[in-house]
Amino acid sequence: MLEKISQKSVFGKIASLASRGMDFGTTRTRRMLDALGGPDGKLKIIHIAGTNGKGSTAEYVTRILVAAGRRTGTFSSPEVYSYFEQFRIDGKTVERRRLAQCFLRAYEVAESLGATRFEAETAGALLAFAESGCEYAVVECGLGGLNDATNAVNKKELAIITSIGLEHTSVLGGTLEEICAHKAGIIKNCPALVNAYQCGEVKKYFENTGAFFCVPSEISERGFTYGGERYRIKMYGEAQAYNAACAVEAARRLNIGVDAIRKGIESTELPGRCEVIKKDRIYILDGAHNPQSFLPLSDLLKKYADKKITVIYGCLSDKDAAGCLKILSSLAQSIITVPTRGVRACGARETLEVCKKLFKNARCEESAEKALNTADGEVIAVCGTFTILKEAKQAIRRRSYGQAKGDKSR
Repeated sequence: MLEKISQKSVFGKIASLASRGMDFGTTRTRRMLDALGGPDGKLKIIHIAGTNGKGSTAEYVTRILVAAGRRTGTFSSPEVYSYFEQFRIDGKTVERRRLAQCFLRAYEVAESLGATRFEAETAGALLAFAESGCEYAVVECGLGGLNDATNAVNKKELAIITSIGLEHTSVLGGTLEEICAHKAGIIKNCPALVNAYQCGEVKKYFENTGAFFCVPSEISERGFTYGGERYRIKMYGEAQAYNAACAVEAARRLNIGVDAIRKGIESTELPGRCEVIKKDRIYILDGAHNPQSFLPLSDLLKKYADKKITVIYGCLSDKDAAGCLKILSSLAQSIITVPTRGVRACGARETLEVCKKLFKNARCEESAEKALNTADGEVIAVCGTFTILKEAKQAIRRRSYGQAKGDKSR
């Protein structure tokens, strides 16, 4: 079949399912998986839910398993720089032909069931992992947990809950207790580990579920101690010690040795999380999108307090822009808002009205690239959503190339 249909056409068919929007529930995905031969049943699944830290925790777990020689598939979202980075085996994107073959089969079933794009991607990813001989699958929830498509899987080795805050309140509920209930929905006949980087209300909720809290005994700027072992980490922010501790505990429960755990933890880094690029000036790319996730970025910017800082900000329509930007308002001298894309996009001028209340120097541009070309800061922080980071990084590369060729213009 694939010989008659190009890979590009297959991925285009999957993309076309986005027109169906978001429709939560696990029934369609379960029916898809059954129709595809139950690939989830052939995998040891580690399922991760939470507001912040899902991607980091998934990467820590993945790197540990790979270091231990366990073939591991990883399904994460959203994309940062490439669509295909969401589907990885042993840390590398799935071979494109294999993915296309599995996605074509998933698409055909999705069409018959009226499934959404994310449901088809979930089923297609698990099929690709199973048919590629993976032992483990590290699976990150798309939104929530209880009614997320990824929760359609029949069995799990572990459930991991990362830090929780108010998010997607129109879908998950307006209180922390309601949101916790959605996240806790991934705990189905399996041990549950909870990141201890939580507020009191969240801790109380999960104490009543019998879940195990992963608490580092000592934390420094770039390391932590857990279970009597000391680990170094590359990623920035206090929360990373808690994310990594969850991964360490998960690995211990899977009988992974300490050498592989240490190697995995110490090698983990992720694009678009306080990512620093030093070229003609200092650029920081961070997909932080809620107040809690802005704290590591704030801490990093404090290290550049002696320099002029400009923020380039874009956000989705359901995000707390004021809550996020208040954290940066005393650190940056100016802010430039840019539009975002997608079904939850927010316009630059709409966001600008929020910024004017917090920053003395606030304006908007029609794209991240134009914002970068007109920004006058020595440090440029691009943040608010992963959806603008790809454009920003490409623009930074073009600027650097132009300067290398002798073009000093901005």
